[in-house]
Amino acid sequence: MHTTESDGRHSIEEMARAARKMGYEYVAITDHSKAVTVANGMDEVRTRKHAREIRAAKVDGIRILAGVEVDILKDGRLDLADEVLAELDVVVASIHSFMNLERAEITERMLTAIENPYVQIIGHPTGRILLRRDAMAYDMERILDSARRRGVVMECNAAPDRLDLKDVYLRMAKERGVSVVISTDAHSIKNLELMRYGVQIARRGWIEKKDVLNALPLEQMLTALRPKPGAASSKKAAAAPRP
Repeated sequence: MHTTESDGRHSIEEMARAARKMGYEYVAITDHSKAVTVANGMDEVRTRKHAREIRAAKVDGIRILAGVEVDILKDGRLDLADEVLAELDVVVASIHSFMNLERAEITERMLTAIENPYVQIIGHPTGRILLRRDAMAYDMERILDSARRRGVVMECNAAPDRLDLKDVYLRMAKERGVSVVISTDAHSIKNLELMRYGVQIARRGWIEKKDVLNALPLEQMLTALRPKPGAASSKKAAAAPRP
């Protein structure tokens, strides 16, 4: 989910309190990185500062994970330094630009991103927006095969104008043993209500609870995420109970 640090409408605490009222055990704050200038994306300095603010936030009954939605650049590199990504609990990587490249180029771009050891989740993987933008053309089978080998999770984005991945691709992910996260991509408290659409599209793809990473309790979810080099201490710190 997003906060006022990038293009969200509510603060860290406001989003967490709203999620707690809905019964969530934990949330991940994943504001945008610097390449997404229209969304007030964060550079390395702001990302680190925001992570400190997230970890300092206190909302009873819910854990708040410090993450980022890092941008996948045209050549597949990420727009934040690896050493910054290593410090975060959750790293979601997404494409927001150059979506009309040729199939082979888009495929290689995504494969390059998946190879980065700090990428844990691919956000809204095809980039589609229903009735506004077609899905990117790439070799989904190669992408999912690579995700399986590297332990990268694919997002099922619950926003009704995205529903990305679609049911056919979710079924392909399941057949390969690729886990998914179902997320609201919430930019406001109201958006938290969208989760049900993600669950519905996941069911159409034959996804079960055991296939969904964020259906796990906090510590199990963090353990199941792709381990980032040098980040073991961050996971332990995130999973440890607060005094």
